[in-house]
Amino acid sequence: MERRPIKTRSRNWAHQLSAALIRTGRTPNQVSLLGIVFGLAAGALLLRWASLPFCLLIAAACIQLRLLCNMLDGLMAVEGGRKSPTGDLFNELPDRIEDIAILVGAGYAARCPALGWAAALAAVVTAYVRAFGGALGQPQDFCGPMAKPHRMFVVTLGCLGTAIELWLGRQPIALSVALIIVLAGAILTAARRTLHLARALETK
Repeated sequence: MERRPIKTRSRNWAHQLSAALIRTGRTPNQVSLLGIVFGLAAGALLLRWASLPFCLLIAAACIQLRLLCNMLDGLMAVEGGRKSPTGDLFNELPDRIEDIAILVGAGYAARCPALGWAAALAAVVTAYVRAFGGALGQPQDFCGPMAKPHRMFVVTLGCLGTAIELWLGRQPIALSVALIIVLAGAILTAARRTLHLARALETK
């Protein structure tokens, strides 16, 4: 299983948390499913309660907890020696569900559902090109500028920015701006990955 390069993965606290989860009997697949719970929670909060600043802060926290689960399942599987035959399935499918839930929810929170759906579609396409490259025997391309961690960082900032705008009594635009950045960046990312894949196949 090829892994996304993540600096946090090398931190001592991440390894300690991974080891602690293994000691409790948790499996990488269970942690992957927990990531779906956080992703759906963030999407639901954005979909239904985006007018409440406190709910936006909780949504931002859930987005980051989703990313934490995405990192820990890999640590448990590889460094913790807990790989399973279904590991790759649980590593990929939950990510797509989480991306869609969060980005679509953000679209409704920004009162522009089409923008959220478009960003979600673009995010899925970037992941598809990466995984398709792997299926063709090429190294999976995790290049940006709008890979998964970048998308979630931008949406998290959008949630925090919208919360501040609401507290100040201003018309919220932060999430709309965040989604525009995600959409444009994801389209560029998909194009870059496709170009890299085409070049690799031509020189194979």
